[in-house]
Formats: sequence, structure tokens, C-alpha cells
Amino acid sequence: MAVSMIPLLLVGNLPFLAVALFVAGLAVDPTVITTMSLIEEHVPRAQLTGGMPWVSTGLTAGVAAGSSVAGWVIDAAGARAGYGVPAVAGAVAVAVGSSGTAGSSGRLRVGEAPLGSTASARNGTWRNWGGTVAARPAREVTPASVDELTAAVRRAAEDGLPVKAVGSGHSFTSIAATDGVLIRPHLLSGIRDIDRTAGTVTVGAGTPLKRLNVALAREGLSLTNMGDIMEQTVSGAVSTGTHGTGRDSASLSAQIRGLELVTADGSVLSCSAQENPDVFAAARTGLGALGILTAVTFAVEPVFLLTAREEPMSFDRVCSEFDQLHAENEHFEFYWFPHTGNTNTKRNNRSAGPERPVPQLKGWFEDEFLSNGVFQAANWVGRAAPGTVPAIARISSRALSARTYTDIPYKVFTSPRRVRFVEMEYAVAREALVETVRELKAMIDRSPLRVSFPVEVRTAPADDITLSTASGRDTAYIAVHMFKGTPYQGYFTAAERIFTAHGGRPHWGKIHTRDAGYFSGVYPRFGEFTALRDRLDPERRFRNDYLRRVLGT
Repeated sequence: MAVSMIPLLLVGNLPFLAVALFVAGLAVDPTVITTMSLIEEHVPRAQLTGGMPWVSTGLTAGVAAGSSVAGWVIDAAGARAGYGVPAVAGAVAVAVGSSGTAGSSGRLRVGEAPLGSTASARNGTWRNWGGTVAARPAREVTPASVDELTAAVRRAAEDGLPVKAVGSGHSFTSIAATDGVLIRPHLLSGIRDIDRTAGTVTVGAGTPLKRLNVALAREGLSLTNMGDIMEQTVSGAVSTGTHGTGRDSASLSAQIRGLELVTADGSVLSCSAQENPDVFAAARTGLGALGILTAVTFAVEPVFLLTAREEPMSFDRVCSEFDQLHAENEHFEFYWFPHTGNTNTKRNNRSAGPERPVPQLKGWFEDEFLSNGVFQAANWVGRAAPGTVPAIARISSRALSARTYTDIPYKVFTSPRRVRFVEMEYAVAREALVETVRELKAMIDRSPLRVSFPVEVRTAPADDITLSTASGRDTAYIAVHMFKGTPYQGYFTAAERIFTAHGGRPHWGKIHTRDAGYFSGVYPRFGEFTALRDRLDPERRFRNDYLRRVLGT
């Protein structure tokens, strides 16, 4: 979910915010705002809730008051003039003041805990970013070369241990979990080669997408399309089918032109459309089941500009005009706010320029302070008092204002993600999108569920990758989220029932309950993949419980 879609405040309310902060005796500290997602992990919840009852009460009352006046004023042109100032004041008090409730140690500052949204390891236990998976590997290996990796795989075979590689831990499933040998590939990183004639770049598989995007921009190059975050490693992103949204351009895996793979016997395979083409067809989204990626060659192009147009729109209008919006824009997506009839749309199209990025201060205020700090605070309250969620959703959706900006691709496609959540995403045939999302809305409207995160909808063209969620069909993606620590099973179970009724394919790295029997029915080439796995890994060196469930024995 692009969290830049969820501002709760307007600059016009700043005088009220200043008063709230002054009364509370608080000082704005940007390092606190940008590390809010870490406060929960390092400060006992009792201190966050019991230590500041005035904040929780203030925000709850503010939400109610803000929703009752329905945003106060919406003028004839549709521009918003004011939005629930009491809720704003309470939310900012939580966002800025929460660190002061951590006891005598004071504020959590940069350097006291890692800022990256990566997996953690404490006392030998590996945990993923979303907090949904924990594992205790027998040993960890951080190879600095392909030779060291092949040696680690061979030694694991001698010891009878399974092997799994893990990136930044952004998968919500246990796809990377192991009680055997855990491979951390982050030293297998960096750009190996740039071929400007062929329009390709070869990069170590442990390279974070963030580093790759920045390095490519320095070289005047860019990927054609990408997802909305860039914390994952290259290998983790392509192995699980990470994607963005696009009418004509597809997932990261579809942009691969070659790859290098260490197989179960320690061999190193080079794969492309010409060399080992059957492995290439499957390993571009290989689930970690065929081997360990060591390098990936992507198609790239000269860096270009995108103009992003973000605009609120009613749910009914988006649904009725979806085909047109998709056809007229290179990259179209929308976010529906449950408990409301409101969405925010985003249209990204190539531009001749000039470059007009979001101003730095405005970008920090909207994308960090509001969309991460205040959104985190609102979710704390929604988790503690679920009855406030519909009111918060109404304020959130009404606080959205249109904006247009032009920048290089990764600065348009991606956004910071600091509020932790759990996620389920299903891919359905694009022609089934509107019916599916309408059924999802009807289910939530008639249920007692309280959903504080928007539902995200994106698209992709058909590709030829064996187990890609877009394999063989034009696709629409529907992603549902819940705030970390909030019960999600009821919501996800009901949503999954709708998605599977439409032949949906779950994202390999996001929560789902499907198994090999289901996948053999929704992937025409499923048997092709499992046969290749039998050939490359007959002893199941890269096994774990997740692969046993989704691929069979």
C-alpha cells in the first residue's frame, strides 16, 4: 500500500496543531516521527497506553467530534477548508508525544534501534518484518562469493540440513523460514555489469532494491516498472513475484533477462531465454524452491520522467469507469477506504517534463509526518478502540486532496513504509476486478469488521512466467491489510473466500491458506514447475513447511 495515500491533516490546521503541542509541553523531533513503528517494539504497550490516558482519550474524543462535523466545509469546487481539528490535535499529540512516555530513558532516537524495515534476529531467532513468522535456524551463513555459497550448500547436504535464503523479511508467509541453514545474501550485492547496448544491468541477488534504484539513477538508467516499496532484496522480490501496477509493463520478474542460480548439488546455472530456458521460465518467480539466486540481469532503459496525478474519487465512479481509467493511463491504481464510499486514485504517465518534484518540506509533511506518524497514531487508537475505526476512516478519506508532481520513476512509484501491518493479496482476472471488489465492499459493510487500512487495487498485463500471479492472463490485484497486532483472521478469511470464488491466485509472499491442490487448478503450468523441481532438487534441499504446502511433497 502506498502510504502517501493516507494523509489525515491539512497545512491550514497548523495553528491548532501548535497550540496542542504547546499545551502538552512537547517538542517536535523528526527522528521520533520517522521511527514511530519502532516505538511499539521497544516500549512496553502498557507504557504507551496506561502512561498517557489523556492522549488516548483526547484522540478518541477528537475522532468522534471530527467525524460529527463531517469535515466542516467543502466548498462548491470540492476543495476542503477544514477537517476535524480536534482529531488532528489528538493525533499529533500521540505522534509526537508518544516517545516521551517510554519512561526515564526519554525519546527513542536514531541509532538506538535500526531504522530499516528488515527482518530481525534476536537470540538466534529470525523474525520477519510483519511479525507473522519466527524461526530458529541451526546455523546462519553470510557468503561473500558464489564459491562460498556453493560450499555452504554442499556442507548442508553433508549434514542433512535444509537450506533457505532470506532477504529483508518482507514476506508475510513462512516462505523463507528454516530450522536448517539460513543464508543471508547481503554480501552478494552491487552492480556487476551494465550493458548499455543491450539495455541490461546485472546485479548481485542480495542487493536491496533501494540501492539498485539509486545506483541506476546515478547511471542515467531505470527499471521500467516497480512496486511501491523498495526495502526488499532483488532475490526476495523476484522470488515471490513482487509487482507494481501497469497497463503494459509487468512485474520485476517479467523484466529479468538472465539469472544465475546455485542448485541443490552446488552447481551454478546461468539461465536466460537461450540458455537453460526451462529453468529461466520458472526461476524468475521460483519461490526459493529451485535454488538460490546469486545474480539477476534486468532490462533497463534511459531514466525517464513520470507525472503522478493523485485524486480523490468515489468508489462507485472508480468501479464504473475502471476500464477507461486503466486503458487511458500507463499506471493506474486506487485505494478504497473501508466503511466509506471514498477512494484515492493515482495515475502515473510518462512525461516530457520539466521535472517538478514534491517540495521537500511538503513531501516530509505529507509522506512522513502524516502518512506514517499520524497514521500510526490513528491505528493505535483504532486497535485500542475498534468502534472509532469508521470515524477515523471517514476523516482519512475526506482529508485527501489532489496533487500532481513529476519526477524520476523510483521517486514516483515508491513511498516510505514505516507503519507495520499484515497483508493478503490476490490476483484475479482483470475482467473480474470490479465484481470482486464490489463483493468485498458489500461483505465489509454488512459485517462487524473494523478495517483501518485502505484496500489497494493494481493491475498487470499477462506474462509467460510459470508461477507468476499474472501467468497467462491480464490481471488485477486486490490487497487487504490490517494493522500489526490487530486480529486479522476473520477479515482475511472472508476476503479469501471471495477471491478464491473468482479463481484468484494469492501473492506468494503474503498471507493465504491455499495448498498444492488449489494451485494445480489455477495455474495451468503448475505441473511443469513441480517436474522441474523434481529434477533440480530431488532430495528437497530447499524444502520447508511452506513449500511442502504450496507445492506438495
